[in-house]
Amino acid sequence: MFEPAGVEWSTVSARLASMRRAVLAAAVGAVALVAGIAVTRWLPQTYLGAVLVAAAGGFGWGWVWIGRNQRSWGYTERAEDLLVRRGVMWRELVVVPYGRMQFVDVTRGPVERLFNLATVQLHTAAAATDARIPGLEAAEAARLRDRLAALGETRTAGL
Repeated sequence: MFEPAGVEWSTVSARLASMRRAVLAAAVGAVALVAGIAVTRWLPQTYLGAVLVAAAGGFGWGWVWIGRNQRSWGYTERAEDLLVRRGVMWRELVVVPYGRMQFVDVTRGPVERLFNLATVQLHTAAAATDARIPGLEAAEAARLRDRLAALGETRTAGL
């Protein structure tokens, strides 16, 4: 495993999975409705069952995947850098040194606001080391933004 030993990981909110599942339900419902209408208008009724089975299968697979993905996200603040991990099948670990951060964004889209969530986006000079942490409680996102901005200023001033 490539994760450092002895690190306490902070996790994202379980509401991230709830939010994504709500979006999944709306999307699958819309697609199933449109496909059902199309099948009943232009194809034999026997295809309607196949459309509903495919929609249910996609919904079930998405439901499980969303939960596993939400649990894979984690971050930890160390003395000199921030670690962000994610991924179930393809695991990713991003290390962002505080002195390399250029700015920190906090975004909240309309669906995130409904679930009181936010995404923290870290920007560095190298696009490959940019990191984001979705699904944070709004208060935690603001705290993390302020802390990272302060640490970034302190480390940059020392260069």
